[in-house]
Amino acid sequence: MKKFEANFDSLRNYECPAWFQDAKFGIWSHWGPQSVPMFGDWYARHMYVQGTSQYNYHLRHYGHPSEFGYKDICALWKAEKFDPDYLMDLYVKAGAKYFVGQAMHHDNFFNFPSRYNQFNSTKVGPGKDICGLWKKAADKVGLPFGLTEHLGASFSWWHVNKGSDKYGPYAGIPYDGNDPSYRDFYHDNQEHISDTKPVKSGSDLWLPCDIWYTQNPKFQEYWLNVMKEMIDLYQPDLLYSDGGLPFASSGEDLPGHSLFEKGLEAVSYLYNTSIKKNGENRAVYNQKDRRQEIYSIGILDIEKSQLPGIRPEPWQTDTCIGNWFYDVRQEFKRPGQIIEMLVDIISKNGNVLLNILQRPDGSIDDETLYILKELASWFLVCSEGVHGTRPWRVFKEGDTSVVIDGFKEEQTEWNSSDYRFTTKGNTVFAFMLNAPENRVAVIKSLLPEEQVRSVRLLGFGDVEFAQNFGILTVKLPEQLPTKYTNCLAIEL
Repeated sequence: MKKFEANFDSLRNYECPAWFQDAKFGIWSHWGPQSVPMFGDWYARHMYVQGTSQYNYHLRHYGHPSEFGYKDICALWKAEKFDPDYLMDLYVKAGAKYFVGQAMHHDNFFNFPSRYNQFNSTKVGPGKDICGLWKKAADKVGLPFGLTEHLGASFSWWHVNKGSDKYGPYAGIPYDGNDPSYRDFYHDNQEHISDTKPVKSGSDLWLPCDIWYTQNPKFQEYWLNVMKEMIDLYQPDLLYSDGGLPFASSGEDLPGHSLFEKGLEAVSYLYNTSIKKNGENRAVYNQKDRRQEIYSIGILDIEKSQLPGIRPEPWQTDTCIGNWFYDVRQEFKRPGQIIEMLVDIISKNGNVLLNILQRPDGSIDDETLYILKELASWFLVCSEGVHGTRPWRVFKEGDTSVVIDGFKEEQTEWNSSDYRFTTKGNTVFAFMLNAPENRVAVIKSLLPEEQVRSVRLLGFGDVEFAQNFGILTVKLPEQLPTKYTNCLAIEL
């Protein structure tokens, strides 16, 4: 197979590998030292922003960030109960067909041994190659293995560690990000320092980055070197960037702009490594720029949201059961909501990558174990309608559509008219998002020439049906196979 060149013209010849199209559901470990306080996402940033709830927690629990900074949080991370084989077994039973680990977050702490960064999990904290252990466990059960990188945004995102309090007993005392002994870890990012406005005490205000991707050439070279290092170490089947294709500064930068050069080089390196290993490209690259001229070099990823209808190209939603890092304050999604989201998304040619939260010691809590076991019980019944399927000619029937509004993921109130469809061979799978109380399912989307040969209720068996003028009516049993979304297999 011809190698890819590091430009858009070459990379737009990308074709999605069959394993990703067939998988539909993956599990993600978005885990690192920011889980230590168990106080949510972006802790490494917000602990340096006076007035946020994470700053207040840090000050009162650990001490002032001039004396006890993020480097000290990293040293507390031990991952002493991390058992990747046990977790991977749970994930496979819960329906996962690929697994993705976090290589690093915006905090510049790496979960693998790196010659570019001594602040990594083999030398600070756990003393373990977290990514390597995940890959070994995934390989053992035959799951494609991916990595997520959040490093691209780190340089500008973390300028706040150079600040100081604006008021109170520590006003004017520099945070530990100013310590020259830790300059490599905290970045030489003074160029991004700006006056970060104080927020109301106790606020959970999601402070935006001033700039997501820096134009600092030294950092961009560092990023590219690290991406190549990760690819060489693990030869991942999937690489995900948390943002658009690095290092475009905005959604207005067009293909051909020099700002894309490092990103394109990393993507071509990923694909060419896969070609060398497999004889063909089996790798997937995810990024979040929704412009087709950008995302067509790989697979579009949409964070905590989705698309309104079928897209011809496969795509992915990444989401989580709660917060991105373990957060004692966060309510978790219920299993039924996760299943309904999955069914709606796969009907539109999407995949779901679900973050399963780990505590700092590497274990999962009882609520999380419950979610996984409930998913496992549902997949035992309905996996035939999920794995290996493709979108039908229509994705939905019924009154209800999901709300697509930023990062909101509200529980959808379905009714008995609502179905979502997938297909495989001569079978159309109709997921009943709210099974009718009278136990008669009515499906109106079949064309008159689409003659039904038989209907099965997954987990039950053949059921009685009638087809008149294209309308299909199906008699359901009083006791349905699953308390969650049930599925009809309609043979044409």
